[in-house]
Amino acid sequence: MPSASSPIRTTRFAASGISVCGDVGGHPAARPVILLHGGGQTRHSWRRAQQELIAQGFYVISLDARGHGDSDWPVEPDYSFDALAADLRAVIATLPRLPALVGASMGGATALYLIGNSPTPIASALVMVDIVPKLEQEGAKKIGDFMNANPEGFATLEEAADAVSKYYPTRKRPKDASGLMKNLRLRDDGRLHWHWDPRMLAPKERVEPPQMAQQMIDACRGVKLPTLLVRGTESDIVGQNGVEEFRKLLPQLQVADVAGAGHMVAGDKNDAFNQSVVDFLRALPPD
Repeated sequence: MPSASSPIRTTRFAASGISVCGDVGGHPAARPVILLHGGGQTRHSWRRAQQELIAQGFYVISLDARGHGDSDWPVEPDYSFDALAADLRAVIATLPRLPALVGASMGGATALYLIGNSPTPIASALVMVDIVPKLEQEGAKKIGDFMNANPEGFATLEEAADAVSKYYPTRKRPKDASGLMKNLRLRDDGRLHWHWDPRMLAPKERVEPPQMAQQMIDACRGVKLPTLLVRGTESDIVGQNGVEEFRKLLPQLQVADVAGAGHMVAGDKNDAFNQSVVDFLRALPPD
């Protein structure tokens, strides 16, 4: 197995009319894994997971989706599945081997959509992190309310931290909120805004729940590769009914429950999350 000798470096990939930013690490000859964050997040949400996967011998790319983090904002605000999937396809095209795709929420749905609609094999495996077609509506509404709140931004970092704590009260608030700056940008108005394009919140542009359900269901018909669902047992997004419906669509589905984790599984219980993903990837047949 190749050693994970290279440090994590930040690079850019030419995508569908834009460029997207990614952190890359591990030996290029190792099995590739692409990490895809959820809507409103950035590649930094995967930092500890990426480090662990690299340590376990994988070649890992953690991407900022279009309009998020350090990736470009498209001139026309196209945040459809087609656009997100085209960006991902362009990154995959740079690899010598088919990658395993690990996606949370929007990222998982994008990976499922790409795989299910690709005429030729595009990935070796799929990991869906707390996302299924049939979502719990109260939790989905909570996400939408959070993303639509505070369009005027924040005067201070502490105000932004207050907003996160209100949305996710079960997560311990860090004493030092400076890490949150990776998810914020200072705009010309002198205020801090979330590090994503607010135009994606237009109803016709969104692929966050619940608008994406039917497209995910349709895509499942074309997904035949090994698939893992990692679910937080405290998630208000993925319930048991949603898991069972997903099993009917994907008979090969494996499920790993992470005890005590909510929707932000990797952030809530990172060690248990990492172990679930590594175990699944290790069990894949050689490619």
